Amino acid sequence: MKRLVLLSLPLLMALSACEQLGIDDPVKVAAAKEADAKAIGSACRHAMRAIEDCYVLNPKAQKAAVYAGWREMDEYMRENKLEGIAPVVPRPGAKPAADDAEVKPAEKSADKSSDKPAEKSADKAKAH
Repeated sequence: MKRLVLLSLPLLMALSACEQLGIDDPVKVAAAKEADAKAIGSACRHAMRAIEDCYVLNPKAQKAAVYAGWREMDEYMRENKLEGIAPVVPRPGAKPAADDAEVKPAEKSADKSSDKPAEKSADKAKAH
């Protein structure tokens, strides 16, 4: 019996050092992913984003944990009467203001080019 314990002791020590070999513990990995998803949800609520926007912006995050973090931050902000901070990244599907400025010069050039053929056709009509 004593021999069995002595032989199994190095095996147990080797198995307890799996993290040193680069083998991740699945329980710790799952806990880290859940904590990250809760942090994402909290950050989304603080940035005044809808929960649906959080899901779209973070497709790999666990939806239940994102919602839990969003809900916890919502309760915290309501209790402490805190205002959210406007997000820097635009909402999905929203047009940024810079795009509107770029469209207007293009529209003007399109209008000018459409006027030229009309003038030419009017000149041809006068000639006939």
